[in-house]
Amino acid sequence: MIFIAEIGMNHNGNINLCYELIKQAKYAGANIAKFQLGWRDKPGEINHITEKDLKNILSWGKYFSIEIMFSIITDNAFKLIKKFDFKSYKIASRTVVGNRNLVKKILKQKKTTYISLGMWNKKKLPFTKAKNIKYLWCKSTYPNTIKDLKNFPLNFKKSPYDGFSDHTIGIETSLLAIARGAQIIEKHFTLDKSNTSIRDHALSATPDEFRTLVNLGTEINKKILHGI
Repeated sequence: MIFIAEIGMNHNGNINLCYELIKQAKYAGANIAKFQLGWRDKPGEINHITEKDLKNILSWGKYFSIEIMFSIITDNAFKLIKKFDFKSYKIASRTVVGNRNLVKKILKQKKTTYISLGMWNKKKLPFTKAKNIKYLWCKSTYPNTIKDLKNFPLNFKKSPYDGFSDHTIGIETSLLAIARGAQIIEKHFTLDKSNTSIRDHALSATPDEFRTLVNLGTEINKKILHGI
């Protein structure tokens, strides 16, 4: 199982808060702490991340022994991030539909690339030749409601999806995905669900909730692997 703590912009524009978010993600059992690069990123905007910030975020990940990953949203973001040695990349749904050429450039790096398909409404997968893709089932509503989950996979192992990028409130749907065979869970992560700086806080998991997700999800997966 891989658990991704989607920190995104839940640092509220305070890059130094990323230190605590990374630490708590590690303590909550996440394998990867994920951020976004190239979205609301102009000077003065909430997600303005410089090369110096990237160096700090990577050093904090190394200190806490947790992988750092970024969603790469623009070509300029890709140019910046290529200066560093990231193990894997994330492609957000909006990039899949809005900048396919960028996705192809990223896939050519031959690194594990997680791709959310929340805005993809075709049956055929968008990128079929690359072997380094991990597709995540997703719906790009914030938060997901029950009606948004209409086509949620009944069996991930018989689907084209390796996992689930969860925009629901609570952790129950992530646990359902694991029970149905998902091997990757991406869940938004926050230190304060009541924060209103951006909408993501409300649908995020706190450190305690994320820890519960990891503990229960790991045990469910173990039982599945043992044929239960």
